[in-house]
Amino acid sequence: MGTIGPIQLLTVEFGPAAKFEGRVIEELIILESNGQIRVLDMLFVQKEIDGRLIALDYQAEDMGDTVAALLGISRDSMRGAEELYPSVSEGNAFGLTRAEIRETAQELEPGTAAAFILFEHVWAKYLRAAIRNAGGVPVAEGFLTEEALLPIAAELVAAADQRGEPVSSRGLGRDRDHTAHAPETTAKEPENKNKTRIRRK
Repeated sequence: MGTIGPIQLLTVEFGPAAKFEGRVIEELIILESNGQIRVLDMLFVQKEIDGRLIALDYQAEDMGDTVAALLGISRDSMRGAEELYPSVSEGNAFGLTRAEIRETAQELEPGTAAAFILFEHVWAKYLRAAIRNAGGVPVAEGFLTEEALLPIAAELVAAADQRGEPVSSRGLGRDRDHTAHAPETTAKEPENKNKTRIRRK
C-alpha cells in the first residue's frame, strides 16, 4: 500500500430529537466519491425508547492492509496477529464482536444513538508526505468546533462587559479591531442577479 493520509476517528452523539434521514451517509459518499476521504470503519448504535437495539457497521475491504501500513508492519505479520487476536481481523467494526457492540448499545440512554467513523483524509496524504520528507514531524492536530470554543466565547463576552462594551455571543466572529482592518460600510452593494453560484460536484 502506498502513502496513507492522516487518519481521523470521529465520534458523534445523537439525542432523542435526532433526525436520521440519510444525510450523513450521503455526505460521506460525496466526499469519498470526490476522492477527499476514504471511509475505513464505521459503527452506528442506537437504543430506541422501548429498549430495542439497532447496530449497523461497515468496514473497508482492505482494512487489514491499512492497519498494517499504519503500524509499519508487513501484511503477513498482520495476518499472524489476526490469528492470535481474532477481534482485530477484518469484518469486526473497530475490533468489536457482535456481542461487544450490543454491550456498547446497552449503555446508551433510551432514544439516543452514537456513531463512530474512522476515515482517511486522502486529500492530505501528499501534504503529509511532503512534511515528512522535509524532516517535519506532526506533534499536534485537531479541529476547532463551536462546542470547544464556547468557554472562550464566554470569557470574551465577560471581558467586554467589564469594559462596558457588551457584545452578543453571535457577534464574536467579527473583528473588533478596526485599526488593523478596513472599516465596515453601511452602504449596500448593488445586487448582481448574474452572480455565479458554486455548485458541489
